Amino acid sequence: MKRLLSLFLCICLVLTLAACEEKALDPEEANRLVIWHDKEDAVIQALQTYLEKAVPDLQIQFEKKTSLTDSLKLVGNDPSAAPDLFLFAHDKIGVFAEMGILAPVEPLLEEGALDNYLPMTVEAATYKDTLYQLPLYFETLLFMYNRRYMQDEEVPATTDALLTYMEANTGRGRYGFVEQHSTAYYSAAWIHGFGGSIIDESGVPFPDAQAVKDALSYHAKFVALMPGETEYNTVNTLFLEGKADATIGGPWMVPSAREAEIDLGIAPMPVVDATGKALAPYSGVQGVHVLQFAAQQKTEAVKKLLSALTAPDIGIELALASGCAPANGVCYDDNRVAEDEMVQAMRSTAEIAIPMPNIPEMDVMWTVVGNLLTDVNLSGKDIETSFDAALAQAEDLIAAMK
Repeated sequence: MKRLLSLFLCICLVLTLAACEEKALDPEEANRLVIWHDKEDAVIQALQTYLEKAVPDLQIQFEKKTSLTDSLKLVGNDPSAAPDLFLFAHDKIGVFAEMGILAPVEPLLEEGALDNYLPMTVEAATYKDTLYQLPLYFETLLFMYNRRYMQDEEVPATTDALLTYMEANTGRGRYGFVEQHSTAYYSAAWIHGFGGSIIDESGVPFPDAQAVKDALSYHAKFVALMPGETEYNTVNTLFLEGKADATIGGPWMVPSAREAEIDLGIAPMPVVDATGKALAPYSGVQGVHVLQFAAQQKTEAVKKLLSALTAPDIGIELALASGCAPANGVCYDDNRVAEDEMVQAMRSTAEIAIPMPNIPEMDVMWTVVGNLLTDVNLSGKDIETSFDAALAQAEDLIAAMK
């Protein structure tokens, strides 16, 4: 009787353990990868064409999401609704990592796979010392000018020289230089040029308060010579219609400028005379993120995909297809990439660019800094008072997140 009872208990235990194990995926499902994205058609077409040849045994399905962040927050780690991977900018890594939906990428890569990557891109993809993104390409703001009005020899090397040029070439509906001066993304370059920052990696807002106030005070001289309207469409239209000699804008402006038959020049960012530091814009690194379920249940397929994406070939294809600046430094040795002025300019800017903070606390800082810039630049309020109010608001909002 005891022997029968023992046998019965053993059978029950085996059945219980078997029931607890996750059902293994069939081979077809294990090789099928769904990738969410929010990218333009040229980028996805280049990726699809490349991957069909590089990993023909994988079934890769790209799905576009207009609000990818919200969609990911909604599905979380639910394998029945979530994708296996997603292609997105690096600045939300902290949010998704804290949600627990991201898998570390480094264990899924071959040893030395990132040796040739630009350091800035790897830094951007890292959160709390863990790599959560495989960088593919990046974007930075660029100093662009219309050669019809600003000659190559007139391009200002310093911000004081830029101010002098603006004073001599602004008036009667024309501007020497325009930018989206009262948005956080653009003004960050001026703050960095004074050695300040919007937030540090530990979530402390405005860690060097004086540097931020100095930047605001100095930048106000330039704002006074620009239109009060800071919308993208206003700045873009002024430059494209030849009513502004120069601007700081993203690579997304270049196709429109060329279509408008502007003789476009791209130059290094001016250096702040007072600090010796160049205006250092934020960079946005676009790359592939892996969800936990896919890393655990489709490990081999994910490894194959990531291995294919670390090859220089795809970076070159993306540069040629859409003017993307590859994360892999080897891509810039290709003659076709080397001849692209815009891509090479972003490569140079990568040496000074600051990756957008990827910590969750940065979410509130976009609004805080936007309000601060509106107060100072558009409403003419006192810098000290406005800054103190912004700092207090930032501290309260960040504390509420804890």
